[in-house]
Amino acid sequence: MAEFVYPPVIGAARTLFKTMDLKFDVAGTEHIPRRGGAVLVSNHIGYLDFVFCGLAARPAKRLVRFMAKESVFRHKVSGPLMRAMKHIPVDRTQGTHAYKHALSALRSGEIIGVFPEATISESFTLKNFKSGAARLAQEAGVPLLPMALWGTQRLWTKGHKRQLGRHHFPITIRVGEPVAADPADQAEKITDRLRARVQDLLEAAQRAYPVRPRDAEDTWWIPAHLGGTAPAPGGGA
Repeated sequence: MAEFVYPPVIGAARTLFKTMDLKFDVAGTEHIPRRGGAVLVSNHIGYLDFVFCGLAARPAKRLVRFMAKESVFRHKVSGPLMRAMKHIPVDRTQGTHAYKHALSALRSGEIIGVFPEATISESFTLKNFKSGAARLAQEAGVPLLPMALWGTQRLWTKGHKRQLGRHHFPITIRVGEPVAADPADQAEKITDRLRARVQDLLEAAQRAYPVRPRDAEDTWWIPAHLGGTAPAPGGGA
């Protein structure tokens, strides 16, 4: 079926990022399959993370269908766009419908995007992962694709003003080798392996990040264990 909305939205996002003069450092996109279903799993540190995850899939010429809060689909602007791009609404009180929707999409060869922390991590460290992504991959018979983002929190994140001007922010993206989701394994064990892989990718992205704080007031986006002033893990929603 032809995609009339998703490609133009990607084009608009790329134009915006060019205007903002974002500096991208992307590695590992060869791990994203050019065909067939997969569950793309990323850390979650900013409101625009789904856009950057989607951009990482473009070299493989894939479109990612993200599972997102149902409230986003009720918004008068984002709602029609989200539905037209075939993203999947998640009502946390009735998660079965979203699960079945995602499972059907995976079986039809789509890539589904999931943030297993469920909410933005205000500490910018990994929160605990929910096991839904692993269970989806097991049932659909598809791989899990681990990914880590760094720098996206500087643009727009929970508790801070948007910084969407021409700030020349670097954005680092790392995609790892697929993680198998053997149906014989426990979903929790697969989730533990997946989280460890994302943690490794996150640390690699942080090491590669070319910017250090300009002054003491510019440490809010850096985790406490790296010398920043972000809240300690467990302090975020």
